[in-house]
Amino acid sequence: MVKKSHGYRARTRSLMSKRVRTRGLRPLSALLTNYEVGQRVDIIIDPSFHKGMPHKRYHGKTGVVIGLRGRAVIVDVKIGRATKTIIVRPEHLRLSRG
Repeated sequence: MVKKSHGYRARTRSLMSKRVRTRGLRPLSALLTNYEVGQRVDIIIDPSFHKGMPHKRYHGKTGVVIGLRGRAVIVDVKIGRATKTIIVRPEHLRLSRG
């Protein structure tokens, strides 16, 4: 029997693949967005950027920016009752509309 894979991107074939017309890099305006403390952001993993990629469990979640660390953003995310603090690069963030 083949041993089960427990990798960081295990079972993400559809989650971390782009649709045909969205392949390639995002526009620079999306990457140069300045995030400020207190803003609500959506975590949408961009599979074309490997650096600063959060774990798959945070994909689609909304969090609050609590600080900046170099090029990365520190975000508080609620998973059930727990509040997790994650460090994410801005390529994987979008300003929340809700």
